[in-house]
Amino acid sequence: MSIWFKPYSLEEIQFLCRNTLMEHLKMEVCELGENFIKGKMPVEHFTVQPARLLHGGASAALAESLGSIAAFMTVNPETHACLGVNLDITHIKAIPEGKGPVIGVARPVKLGNTLQVWNITIETGSGQIVAESRLTLFVRTLKSA
Repeated sequence: MSIWFKPYSLEEIQFLCRNTLMEHLKMEVCELGENFIKGKMPVEHFTVQPARLLHGGASAALAESLGSIAAFMTVNPETHACLGVNLDITHIKAIPEGKGPVIGVARPVKLGNTLQVWNITIETGSGQIVAESRLTLFVRTLKSA
């Protein structure tokens, strides 16, 4: 059974990501499952730090982006919004420039009425873990609802 508020298509989600940080960092949602969302990000000049390794902040941006999109997809966007309140990330493996993309998968831990928690694992294309993250979001009722 799907956890999503409605059956979203990849095209709808990609449209939502236009003109955002995700587009700027060339992140792309590439798969939607019944209880997960998968996205990828290149490891290129715009996502690395001076040592030419994947920047930890870019990994954090991928994790928060995927978790936030996933949370958005579980609520009625006309009545609720999900706002990130905490992101914890552990960087496990350094990835050199040009050795990407990295792939993130967000899965729910808790889908509550006022709080959501998501685990986001970032891996290489061969399955090596790059980072592990946990995102907590506040589910806010919109004033117009």
